[in-house]
Amino acid sequence: MDDPVCPLCGRPIPPHARQSLHHLVPKLRGGKGGPTVLMHQICHNEIHATLSEVELARAYSTPEALRAHPRLAKFASWVAKRPPEFHSKTPGARRGPKRRGR
Repeated sequence: MDDPVCPLCGRPIPPHARQSLHHLVPKLRGGKGGPTVLMHQICHNEIHATLSEVELARAYSTPEALRAHPRLAKFASWVAKRPPEFHSKTPGARRGPKRRGR
């Protein structure tokens, strides 16, 4: 049986690789019990370091939309050159300061 494929970077996800389920609509934004996708942990971390839950719910609730985001596309291109089990720490949030009233 083939390994599942990460919907962000397109690399296979071997059983021993760090992996997690990503809720396409964040649980706190109505996605509890909704669709999830299996992905590399590093890819999942990058999504949440790049986009807020509001942004994920409003405009990035499909793998296609995530891949189309400029920063995530650049990340996916970079990580796709690494082995399927590659993992490294994701630096702290890169979205900038949190804004009130969103």
